[in-house]
Order: sequence, then structure tokens, then C-alpha cells
Amino acid sequence: MEFLPTVWFILIAVLWTGYLVLEGFDLGVGMLMKVWARNESQRRVLLNTIGPVWEGNEVWLITAAGAMFAAFPLWYAAIFSALYIPLTLTLLALIVRAVAIHYRSKSETVFTRTIWDWCLFGGSAVSAFFIGALLGLTTTGLPLNANGDRVGGAFAWLTPYAVLGGLAVLGISLAMGWAWLGLKTLGAPREAAGWHLSRFGILYLLPLLAWSLLVVLNAGRVWTWCALVVAVLAALLAWAWALRQREGWSFVAMAVTVTAGVTAIFGSLYPVVLPSTLDDAFHLTIETASSSGYTLTVMAWVAAVFIPLVLAYTAYSYWIFRQRLSEQHIPEHHVVTPV
Repeated sequence: MEFLPTVWFILIAVLWTGYLVLEGFDLGVGMLMKVWARNESQRRVLLNTIGPVWEGNEVWLITAAGAMFAAFPLWYAAIFSALYIPLTLTLLALIVRAVAIHYRSKSETVFTRTIWDWCLFGGSAVSAFFIGALLGLTTTGLPLNANGDRVGGAFAWLTPYAVLGGLAVLGISLAMGWAWLGLKTLGAPREAAGWHLSRFGILYLLPLLAWSLLVVLNAGRVWTWCALVVAVLAALLAWAWALRQREGWSFVAMAVTVTAGVTAIFGSLYPVVLPSTLDDAFHLTIETASSSGYTLTVMAWVAAVFIPLVLAYTAYSYWIFRQRLSEQHIPEHHVVTPV
């Protein structure tokens, strides 16, 4: 009976890891469009690096949340009912971000493009922070009673652990964003990526490493300590390769850092899916929070068919749009008038 819940716990950890790596870089690029880019040409280069892939990256978030709902309904209910405010803000931020990406190119004036740039920046930053807060709390705990209900007011979720998780995903997004620009651009964005990662790359990843260390110190095993060591070594390699302008290897090392860090966190947590800060007896585990064996079996067959298809399509789309971009590739801005 515990085999399938364990499989689905691992799959959900994999889905969240995929989301942090893939959506992480396009959230980071969304923030850098306002933080770094200095002119319209640079902003359009940055936007075009994520244009073909950002919607596909969000599928990982939808799939992770859907898998939690179907495989562990009590986990989903407890975390989502306890976090109404941050999750509502996350949803609004994602909507604003998506609208900004689609409508920016249709703007006729500099003023309206500036507004959409701020919407893209705000939507990216807010969604990254609150998704990080959600993940931080699901791995460090909420004040849950015996029924899995939150105890306390509407802001009981606002703890130092939530802030640490939020800062971790913000840091991941900025680090992956710079690494993606180093890999996908020529000229000024590529040079800026090398400069930032060689000086601040480790700082961006420190909140993730601190979050991983906190969870491993509390409930770690030998192999999760090993995963944490891999995360630290990969972060150092990412920094070293950024110094040598090896953008591809630096991006891979960043992805390994995120993967190993999340593995250390979820591995230490197992078999608990959501700890209670009130009493260890109120923890939700893979056994107490999972769906029936029949449901998990059906889900496993569906996943076995469709996950390889999704991975193959994702890999194909990244291969098709693998060329680097520069300002010379960007045509003059023009408004498309519908017929």
C-alpha cells in the first residue's frame, strides 16, 4: 500500500524540481527586464529568449498542484486552505504576468509598454516569492490540528520559514535567469550575465542552501546530507564556470544545485508530506494523506503514458529554439493591426 504513495511523493518532488529549474529562469528573466535592461531593444531580446517556452514551463506548476490534489487530497486541502491569501496573490500575479507578456508587443506608446514591463516584473517577483513561501511551509510545517485544519488567524502562515522559502525561490529565479541569458544571448546581456554570476552567483543560491540545511538538520538522513553536499559543490562549480565564461556548464550546475537541494529537502521530509508545528501526532504522512490504491494505480498508468510525451515535446521545443539572440536579431518595433 505504501509503494504507490511513495512513487507519487517522488513524482511530486520531481515536478516541483522541474518547475523551479524551468519556470525559475523565465521568472528571473521577467524580473531582469525591469531591473537590468536599459532600452527597448535589450528588453525585447530578454523577452524573446523566454517567448517560445514560458507557457510550457508553467505546465510543471499546474501538473505539480494537480498531482498533489489527486494523489494526496488531504495534503492539498491542508496547504491550500491554510494559504488562501498567498495563493490568491500568486494566482493574480501569474495572470498579470501572462497578460503583460501577451499585450506588451501590442502597445502603441512607450508609457503603456512601461506599465506592462512593471506588471511583468511584479508578476514574476510576487509569484516566485509566494510559491517559495508555499514550498517553505510545506517542508517546515504549519500550525495544524488533529483534523489537518490551520490554527490561528489569516496570517498564521507568515513565519520566518515562509520568508526563507520565498527568498530561496527569488534567488533561484534570479540565478537561473542570469544563467539562461548567458546561455541564450550575445552581446550586452551575455556579458552582464557573466559579470553578475561571477560576483553574486553564490549569494543568489544561499537562501536555498540555508533552507535545505535547516530541513536536513531537523530530519536528515545520511543520503540527504550527501545530496546537500552535492548542492553546495554544484553551486561552487556554477560560480567557477561562470568565471570562465562556460555558460552551458554554469547553467547545468545551477540546475544540479536546485535538484540536489530539493532532493535533500523532500528526502528528509519523507514520509511526512506536511508537518504540524503543534504536535508530531498531527503530521500528515504519505499513508494518512494519500488517495485510494485504485486512484493511485490509474494515475500511475496515465503518468506512464503522458509524462514521456510531455518530456519529449519539451526537449524538442528547446532544441528548435536553441539559437542565441542579440539586439541585431530584433526588428524595429511595430504595432500589429488586426484585420
